[in-house]
Amino acid sequence: MDLAIIPLPGGFGARVETDLARTTGSAAARVLTDALHHHRVLVLPGQHLNHTDLVAAASLFGAVDTATDRRYTVPGFPGLTIVSNIHQDGTPIGIYDGDQEEEWHADNSFKPRLTAATLLYSVITPGAGGETRFADATRAYAGLPPAMRQRTAEMRAVHSAEHLGTLQSQASGGQSSVAAGSLAGHPEVEHPLVLTHPVTGARSLLLGSMVIRGITGLSQQDSRGMLDELLRHTTSERYVYSHCWRQGDLVVWDNLATLHTASPCDSSRNRRLLYRAVVR
Repeated sequence: MDLAIIPLPGGFGARVETDLARTTGSAAARVLTDALHHHRVLVLPGQHLNHTDLVAAASLFGAVDTATDRRYTVPGFPGLTIVSNIHQDGTPIGIYDGDQEEEWHADNSFKPRLTAATLLYSVITPGAGGETRFADATRAYAGLPPAMRQRTAEMRAVHSAEHLGTLQSQASGGQSSVAAGSLAGHPEVEHPLVLTHPVTGARSLLLGSMVIRGITGLSQQDSRGMLDELLRHTTSERYVYSHCWRQGDLVVWDNLATLHTASPCDSSRNRRLLYRAVVR
């Protein structure tokens, strides 16, 4: 197995040098999954993957989730979602429009079962904008003052797709995102504010700029104040890695240990197309 893992500067994340189209088998899966849990973000540049290859690569990290919005999946590949700012005949081909900055979030936190990991594979890369930023929610929790760690350790928060859609609509002059619009009516769920990773045992903050309606047991004002404080801390420069995409990049992140967001990308000047797979 020809595979090299090189830590990124800044405290988390690693570059992995391998040909994923040829990286198969249980030994490769074990090495890559261990690396993901240790580094939390893996960057695999220079890939040449067809849809079958990408599904196989995602399967190295676990069971690929096929319960996705079928309007934006690749035909014949229900586990692959199109992420794009491209429109055809005035209709978006994917779940990302890109002209506004995306909120900080963990994928699918509005669902009862959290996504374990997410993969993004870049096919059309914008000349400017559209970077993906990752926050190390594990180190951020460890870096909290002891009193705040103790206070938040057993708290729970309400995650709401409806709340997400409402705030996105307010921020964009009356229009929520394609993704939020497809989740209208999805019931609210509660999750711990601090997750314990099922594999590593490490503790991480589970936050979101717009998806969390509030912290259970706190007033709206106190809840909002604490959430804002925690998010500012978690997304401060010392905990953030920003990925500037190149064609053929594949990035995998541990969704139970990180948050992420995308920077704006002017769709009238720069097209963006990626394929996404999520792993349970």
